[in-house]
Amino acid sequence: MELESFRPIAQLKTKTTVIQKPRFQVIDAHNHLAEPFGGGWDEKPLSALLDNLDEAGVVHYIDLDGGWGEEILNQHLDYFKQPVPERFTVFGGVDWLQWQILGDAFPEWAAKRLLAQKDRGAQGLKIWKALGLSVQDHNQQLVAVDDCRLDPIWQTAADLSLPVLIHVGDPVAFFEPLNEHNERWEELHEHPDWIFTSPPFPPFMSIMQSLANLVSTHPQTTFIGAHVGCYAENLIWVSDLLRRCPNFHVDISGRIGELGRQPYSARKFFLEFSDRILFGLDVGPEVNSYRISYRFLETDDEYFNYNDAEIPLQGRWHVHGLYLPDEVLRQVYYQNAERIILGRRI
Repeated sequence: MELESFRPIAQLKTKTTVIQKPRFQVIDAHNHLAEPFGGGWDEKPLSALLDNLDEAGVVHYIDLDGGWGEEILNQHLDYFKQPVPERFTVFGGVDWLQWQILGDAFPEWAAKRLLAQKDRGAQGLKIWKALGLSVQDHNQQLVAVDDCRLDPIWQTAADLSLPVLIHVGDPVAFFEPLNEHNERWEELHEHPDWIFTSPPFPPFMSIMQSLANLVSTHPQTTFIGAHVGCYAENLIWVSDLLRRCPNFHVDISGRIGELGRQPYSARKFFLEFSDRILFGLDVGPEVNSYRISYRFLETDDEYFNYNDAEIPLQGRWHVHGLYLPDEVLRQVYYQNAERIILGRRI
């Protein structure tokens, strides 16, 4: 039998808690609505999307697919936010390819485009993982996450009170050699374009240090580190940055698998930073995926699959619930996003 055909059935007998709706209302602070990550909802009936969100108990949805050009941003604002503004927030982005055209003028140009995006209706800035991995300046040099030439963008975000949701790097295993020791071996063979070994890419920790430098040198800018601060495998490192930088926050999107295999450390992390953690899904408005996340956060269930598939998709392990107290659930589910992204007083 080939290893890829191995489908063991655990003989462990544990309880299963079925959660149809979250204990409290939910703001999804990190998700998508377009292809490839959001399910192409920009081409489906809005009523069906709202039905999904109602079924999942999601009262507000942060759409990160506003893109880096006003055309896409306008489409999402018109299609989602304009009809039901109380249900959607749309983030804008940066068109890094313009650096090749504009040269040294690019950072100021990008800052002005951010102002234009806010005037149109964007309520935040999404930075995708290309920064630090593939973005180049007009001299074809790789741009570091903390490149000081980008300061006008971060300062403009602070001046406009726009939160910056930033994703740099990826799971640590994506930066490791693809050999028998790599815990994401199957996933990376399925998606070879996700491999970022050094060289030619920068080492993982150099990217993370650049993120820490960026956050610490711009204390007036509100940063949200996607996917548990972009380093869910090392809560000690993320916790240190959170303690040093009160302008730094994290979302848990796409990292239930990482958090759930370290339940003791993860529960302590949630308890200590309950006012700095935001809920997010990152797989589109999938009702079953929401319910798995609710089970993870609310119950003490043991050893269950962290995604809606036959086998775990990101590593052959299962997760354990955190059974978080109500005061923490309220903050993570909606209160933190209301304060940090929507600017509402709690």
